[in-house]
Amino acid sequence: MFANAGVGTLEPLGAITEAAYDRVFDINVKGTLFTVQKALPLMTSGGSIILTGSTTGAMGTLAFSVYSSTKAAIRNFARSWTLDLKGSGIRVNVLSPGATATPGLIDGVAKSTGQPDAVIAGLKAQTPLGRLADPDEIAAAALFLASDESSFMTGSEMFVDGGIAQV
Repeated sequence: MFANAGVGTLEPLGAITEAAYDRVFDINVKGTLFTVQKALPLMTSGGSIILTGSTTGAMGTLAFSVYSSTKAAIRNFARSWTLDLKGSGIRVNVLSPGATATPGLIDGVAKSTGQPDAVIAGLKAQTPLGRLADPDEIAAAALFLASDESSFMTGSEMFVDGGIAQV
């Protein structure tokens, strides 16, 4: 089961609206919780729950604190649910990608700044590998977490971030 929810808006402290806060937490946190809860009765021993985190859940982010907070909550869901599911044989892990060349980043976040080229260049410059992730690289990590190859992983967070949150 792959719970992949992630929306956010760039709003610095002092400009965060209650409506934006509610929208981001409702989709990212509440949506993940109730999606997993609804799917849980369908899961059996050996099953894998993958939650989409983010590098932003482990580091500070300019004008992105609400989104970042939701991803920190997702990380804690994995820790807590690992304990809740002890003995069930169901694993829970977080996949935390770095900046990835998706329409959500390119056409959403980057364009919303009015300077998309500068945003993308800045993300590349901050990433030790010097580029954005390709979506296929994130998908490969998700397939690993879904497979028996990761059968002794639970409560973990896997960063696929080009090193941005690691150094």
